[in-house]
Amino acid sequence: MTDPRQRRFSPEVRQRAVRPVQQHQLDHASQWAAISSVAAKIGCTGETLRGWLRQSERDSGKRAGSTSDERDRSKALERENRELSQANEILRKAGAYLLRRSSTAGSYRRSPGCHGVEPICGVLPIAPSTYHVDAARQVDPARRPARARRDAALMPFIERVFDENFSVYGVRKVWRRLLREGHQVARCTVAQLMKTLGLQGVIRGKPVQTTISDRAAPSPLDHLNRQFMAPRPNALWVSDFTYVSTGTGLVYVAFVIDTDTRRIAGWRVSRTAHTGFVLDALEQALYSLHRAPGRSGHRALGRQRRRQL
Repeated sequence: MTDPRQRRFSPEVRQRAVRPVQQHQLDHASQWAAISSVAAKIGCTGETLRGWLRQSERDSGKRAGSTSDERDRSKALERENRELSQANEILRKAGAYLLRRSSTAGSYRRSPGCHGVEPICGVLPIAPSTYHVDAARQVDPARRPARARRDAALMPFIERVFDENFSVYGVRKVWRRLLREGHQVARCTVAQLMKTLGLQGVIRGKPVQTTISDRAAPSPLDHLNRQFMAPRPNALWVSDFTYVSTGTGLVYVAFVIDTDTRRIAGWRVSRTAHTGFVLDALEQALYSLHRAPGRSGHRALGRQRRRQL
């Protein structure tokens, strides 16, 4: 026999059960007696029927408290908050693994225990079949594509060549060493596998950094809203400076470009990144284009650029 406490009653049954209690409670010694009489006929407990009666009184305004509509809305908001919290948790945990494509399946395999495959695939979004195929390939490497199996076989050779040469070889030298050893592999494949393994050769000279961001300093407003398009020539210029490696060393190049014609309106070259050569490029652009009216400008947000212009 089914326990009355485990049965679920539809809203229509609840209304039909509450109605005789409200209509015939005066025919009984007390309200509880009327509740007990009706509860025995519909197969629920007296406490369950009394809860329905109290909720009906709240819905009609006879008793203070939350109505059924308010409770439904509150439950819907709580459910939505739980779903959003779960989605944020999934994205937070998966963010680190998505940076490395090879670890994606491993992150999914660890997460279903607390979130499930379907919610995770719905948030990322990824088809559940993709997860199951990737998980099966991790368990059985023979099911992986031929390219993936070949890359996995090449990785130990790349690591060996890199370690044997004091961890200084770059992509080009590692690639040529593999060709001499008889491995027919493309240079781009070696570059991708070295990036996956976290291997990087030594670069001669001192690294140059042209953009030094200063988050503490106030930045000018972006009046263009990242829309680098102009309706006519000389209406919008963009400017920046960078460095170029030459046979005699590094030189800095400042330039001003018209976004409509893609023409370099002004440029200057210097061995040092000083204020003068940046302003010289701007002056050349002004004189070469004869000061057209209604012109706007956009420049990079490096700390030294704000100081120079």
